[in-house]
Amino acid sequence: MRPVLVFLVPAMAILAGCTSPRASFYRLSADPSLSAATARAPQRPVIVGPVTVPDLVDRPQIVTRNTNNEVALNEYARWGEPLRSSVADAIAGDLAVLLGSNRVAVASRAVADPQAYRVRVDIQQFESVPGDAVAIDAQWSVRRFGDDNALNGRSLVREPVTGPDFDALVAAHSRALASVSRDIATAIERDPLP
Repeated sequence: MRPVLVFLVPAMAILAGCTSPRASFYRLSADPSLSAATARAPQRPVIVGPVTVPDLVDRPQIVTRNTNNEVALNEYARWGEPLRSSVADAIAGDLAVLLGSNRVAVASRAVADPQAYRVRVDIQQFESVPGDAVAIDAQWSVRRFGDDNALNGRSLVREPVTGPDFDALVAAHSRALASVSRDIATAIERDPLP
């Protein structure tokens, strides 16, 4: 029995030292520092979606840029939901505040309404450089269902990352998306569709 214990104790110590780090899961959020830009909410509901993201970042792992030609996929820093869903949720939350409306929803949870503004967002760039900055290049359009008239725009945003960890990186992306949302809200308020 003693030889078994002599072998078992070191084996357990080796196995204890071989445990993998636990994965952390992140999601984007509406910017809590936003306030309504107008006292009058739009008369129409606003539906956010579809949202597209580049194939490079459309994965569970958070993708960061190391150099101009090298990216890293972090197996232990992951998105808690598909990135395009998280982007849609953040923009919808931002627009609800900026427009002062409780009639803003993402397409996957909205009731079809032919009078609603439909916001489409195509993220062209979603870059993450830990400890430095994030960059978002978003092309967006606002239109009514079945209407060819659209408000189109492009938002190029660079936001500093205020810390070395992934919490700071994701918070910077949320702030960058708030800038995109401000551009969309301004377009809706200044030039409402008929």
